[in-house]
Amino acid sequence: MVLAKVKTDGLLATIEAVRSKLAQPLPLGYCNVGVVAEIGPGVEGFRPGDRVVSNGPHADVVTVATHLCAKIPDSVDDESAVFAVMASIGLQGIRLAQPTLGEAFVVTGAGLIGLLTVQLLRAHGCRVLAVDFDDRKLALARAFGAEVCHPGQGEDPVAAGMAFSRGKGVDGVLITASTKSSDPVSQAARMCRQRGRIILVGVTGLELRRADFYEKELSFQVSCSYGPGRYDANYEEQGQDYPYGFVRWTEQRNFEAVLDLMAGGQLAMKPLITQRFAFEQAPEAYQALTHDTSALGILLQYTSDVRQRSITRVVLKPDAIFAARHPVVGFVGAGNYASRTLIPAFKSAGAQLHTIVTAGGLHGVIHGGKAGFAEASTDIGAILAHEAINTVVIVTRHNSHASFVTQALLAGKHVFVEKPLALNHEELADIEQAYQAAHESGARPHVMVGFNRRFSPQIQKMKALLRSVHEPKSFIMTMNAGMIPADHWTQDVDVGGGRIIGEACHYIDLMRFLAGSAIVSVQARRMGETSGIAQTEDKAAITLGFADGSFGTIHYLANGAASFPKERVEVFAAGRVLQLNNFRTLQGFGWPGFTTMNRWKQDKGQTDCVRQFLSAIAEGGETPIPINEVFEVARMSIEAAELLRRQRD
Repeated sequence: MVLAKVKTDGLLATIEAVRSKLAQPLPLGYCNVGVVAEIGPGVEGFRPGDRVVSNGPHADVVTVATHLCAKIPDSVDDESAVFAVMASIGLQGIRLAQPTLGEAFVVTGAGLIGLLTVQLLRAHGCRVLAVDFDDRKLALARAFGAEVCHPGQGEDPVAAGMAFSRGKGVDGVLITASTKSSDPVSQAARMCRQRGRIILVGVTGLELRRADFYEKELSFQVSCSYGPGRYDANYEEQGQDYPYGFVRWTEQRNFEAVLDLMAGGQLAMKPLITQRFAFEQAPEAYQALTHDTSALGILLQYTSDVRQRSITRVVLKPDAIFAARHPVVGFVGAGNYASRTLIPAFKSAGAQLHTIVTAGGLHGVIHGGKAGFAEASTDIGAILAHEAINTVVIVTRHNSHASFVTQALLAGKHVFVEKPLALNHEELADIEQAYQAAHESGARPHVMVGFNRRFSPQIQKMKALLRSVHEPKSFIMTMNAGMIPADHWTQDVDVGGGRIIGEACHYIDLMRFLAGSAIVSVQARRMGETSGIAQTEDKAAITLGFADGSFGTIHYLANGAASFPKERVEVFAAGRVLQLNNFRTLQGFGWPGFTTMNRWKQDKGQTDCVRQFLSAIAEGGETPIPINEVFEVARMSIEAAELLRRQRD
């Protein structure tokens, strides 16, 4: 991926992207116990005050979807219940193995998941042999009713397995070890009976010998985390459950099953707890996890009142001073594009960075501190109500843009919003109304959408060359967008608006800019519905007609090769042609005095886009993109997407 990006975008752009990606903070942990503070709309089966286990991260307050929570029985204490999510990993492996009463199973790797798996197999009525190199862990396995094998003391796991199965071969092996070696899989195959089952729950090398599996017709399967529903956005994020009669065991139902076993006394968690840390000592806990080989269950305890620890504002620069006559900026959002591109662009353009707002706070503190913001917050009201902040930058998920823009305008703030401006005509009408009301009140705020491509040096050169052409122009613009999953949030019409509204709008604006004439018609055609291709809206052509007789077609294609230029712009006019490839190489054909304009580094105009916006605020000039064009492009983007969706319907 890195090499492909170097070929298309250039070395420097690739280095910046990789560094940014590596610097992104990730939430840690996925097992916790707490009390429900609030429930969202439509949530059933839970109410405030319920004691629950969830797979949310390690934090004072977590937001978790309905199916990733389970109520804790009264007879199960918190310290035991917190292992329910971890135990469900082993339980899913067992469900795939389908053990029956009296079968002989081997568990390779007696770590935390392995010891939970031993107990679960025993609860199924199976005989169990545990294999590990740690005496203490094997002692626990023995206490849970398993026989043990210690390869570090010269014991042969295959021989032990054969002896354990009375010479017939074990019925199945669950591998819960973490190693680069392929030995656990090879040993499992050799100790299994004919048609035995091998389930990989952990991580191992997978250099397999065909003969080991072929001669016995062994089954080998990799287990996926907690069970059905894992990594399914419809289940985990949208709350769409699987029918109980057809999918008996899901993630949530596995959580509940483990908790029921705890309540019945069939699972012992307390022997697995090796250390306890106050949450304030989390760094020491993670240090123990990575350096103490004897560690098993490490608990983080939240001993203080969460209301005392809850904060919505962090001061990053206590001595910050702001000049009132210059843009004082509040950012809403600190995702990849904001942190890697927009925040640096605003900083380099001289913006005074006041407050950065994010939903969880972590990204805001990290990126805000690096960039030099004065404060980080989780409350957008902190920006809208602050008198010192006169400019709001919105870089959030697309379905929040219109609401935030409207709020900012009504608060009298200048607005820079990353595309798109709105997802539908109703949202656009709300923004237009708020803009009109703000201007009637005398506030006269600027509204700018991040259509940066028109500010690219090479696009500016094309515009300058085209000024000498006094006849209609023809455009061919190609976006080799690349495939993203159909369940990605940008593909969701209600959240991302789809890729036409969310990304192809860039080229609708770019064509509007180069044509220099109002859009009077829009036509669109998408790839036809076909089996095997989940999303066809992102493989489409959009044709625009302009008042001066110009026309052009945007080819937005997600089915191309990554090695092909991602963006290409071609203009045909007056017997001449301009061709721009990936905002790096511009060629002129038939242009007197112009042939090429090449750059070592890709420049899509982000910095100049921001600089001109801030200059308009500071100097009282016109908004760099006229407001009628902003609304026109938003409207045409929505209409193009609607045309494509009607073809599907």
